Amino acid sequence: MKIINTSLKDVLIIEPKIFEDARGHFFESFNNLTWHENELPVHFVQDNQSFSIKGVLRGLHFQKGQHAQGKLVRVIRGRVLDVAVDIRPESPTFGQYEFFDLDAETSKMVYIPEGFAHGFIALEDSIFSYKCTAGYHKASESGILWNDPTLQIQWPISAPIVSDKDKVLPTFEMLFSKQSV
Repeated sequence: MKIINTSLKDVLIIEPKIFEDARGHFFESFNNLTWHENELPVHFVQDNQSFSIKGVLRGLHFQKGQHAQGKLVRVIRGRVLDVAVDIRPESPTFGQYEFFDLDAETSKMVYIPEGFAHGFIALEDSIFSYKCTAGYHKASESGILWNDPTLQIQWPISAPIVSDKDKVLPTFEMLFSKQSV
């Protein structure tokens, strides 16, 4: 695996080595030893998977406090534009975001540590998978409005399909001018 730093402190792109032949291909999507050698979190406790039709936007989600989650995300089928937003007030990249184009063909992954809001938009019908460092905890869940005026995320689709729940998430300013995550 090739591990690449991004513009966001602690967010990493993981490029697996893909072995192909006439039968198809093979790659490691996770290797505990490789992660340990690179001093990355190796304790994943939950795997999640979702299916989204083209145009669905999910996010921006995170969990607070002791239930904060790090996530290793990838696309099993299709293509998504993934986004990570740094919500760590002490971080030099606080309030900044970065997009990651993830697809089933390259199998590129992104590790998003605790302290980030996360979301994606399906550019094709897609199956999205993520490993989490903490389990889901309803009382700790939170999020930021997908079209937040402070973050000004430049989503590539003007009228995405957004859940009712995600349409009423608080703004970045509402969350971070009054409290810390």
